[in-house]
Amino acid sequence: MLPNKLKSMLRGPRGGPPNGGADNPGVPGRKLFAGKSSGEAIARERPSRGLEEFFRDIRDTSGLSILDLGVATQQNVSFITNLGHRLNAADFLQILNDTFGLDDTVDQSNPGQIEYFLKQSLDFPEGHFDAVLIWDVLEYLAPAMLTAVLERLHQIVRPKGYMLAFFHADDKLEAVPFYTFRIQNLTTLHVAQQGQRRPAQLFNNRSLEKLFGKFDSVKFFLTRERLREVIIKA
Repeated sequence: MLPNKLKSMLRGPRGGPPNGGADNPGVPGRKLFAGKSSGEAIARERPSRGLEEFFRDIRDTSGLSILDLGVATQQNVSFITNLGHRLNAADFLQILNDTFGLDDTVDQSNPGQIEYFLKQSLDFPEGHFDAVLIWDVLEYLAPAMLTAVLERLHQIVRPKGYMLAFFHADDKLEAVPFYTFRIQNLTTLHVAQQGQRRPAQLFNNRSLEKLFGKFDSVKFFLTRERLREVIIKA
């Protein structure tokens, strides 16, 4: 079990989301999840050029504020805090599921739900973070939601801050593996596939450069799992 200190870092929904959510997902349709259940994870350790790049400029400093948008794990919390940094954790996909439900026909463009989602997941002051571990969560956001999330990230990340995001390299897949990421060291990740999930949209290099057009720079690394590891500089 996670300690109370870690649990307090999570920014889960308070109350019910407006106009729908997990208890009222809207028109019945296909489920977002398919394949293996969460109890049948496929795990492996592998080197990560993106992670190495992410930590390159912050490993010799301390006291930075880092945001982790993945599933909260004690391993990630311990690794970041042992480097001397502060960590906020928000289980981004869980908050997304709680807000919009698990049905891939649900419309993510409702302004009230978008604002509710942002308040639950990214309600931080301007320039609050030096770095963000986004992982693979942006693939599951429809265009209106994705635009709102990137605008909020642009606000809460300080200039010259770094973000690490993963995207599947095949932009024609109907369903993609979704993962839990645990940091082993400055260059290695433990990657556990939890199953498959239907993405809201997929991207190629050109579309990713356009997606992060407001940021200072974008750098790509391709992995064996056909994941693009992307370093974004604010």
